[in-house]
Amino acid sequence: MEKTDYIELRHFSNEHVDLLHSFELPKDQVQFTSLPINFVDVSEGQHRIVILNHNEPVGFFILHSTDRVKAYSNNQYAMLLTSFSINHSQQGKGYAKQAMNLLKQFVSAEFPNCNEIILAVNHKNITAQQLYKRVGFQDTGKRKVGPIGEQFIMNLIL
Repeated sequence: MEKTDYIELRHFSNEHVDLLHSFELPKDQVQFTSLPINFVDVSEGQHRIVILNHNEPVGFFILHSTDRVKAYSNNQYAMLLTSFSINHSQQGKGYAKQAMNLLKQFVSAEFPNCNEIILAVNHKNITAQQLYKRVGFQDTGKRKVGPIGEQFIMNLIL
């Protein structure tokens, strides 16, 4: 019998460290995000979130409730999503979309004061833009210049 996917979002735990540190991304993707190994230590207000498939890490992102949010939104109840990635060996299985579809429910449960999620996506990262639009993010019309060019600011209202 084939094992079906069971995706869930969970706060980072030390039990996930080894697998998260083994994550790899192709060069064309790593330019747009950061690998989980870069976030061994985080500051207050940075929440490491692990995407699990049957309790095995397949993806990762960070939700910020720090002053960094102010560069993207004037909403004091917004959170910033950054460093979203799916381990290269796990890509193409729908995990990114499933995880993003769980985002509203997860944030509402874990961060009840949050009413908006903001993110910046590079104008060249068409795949990510399409994913975010499919799960309900909208282009705010705002633009920001990032390390490798223009970024579209998108939001998801909770």
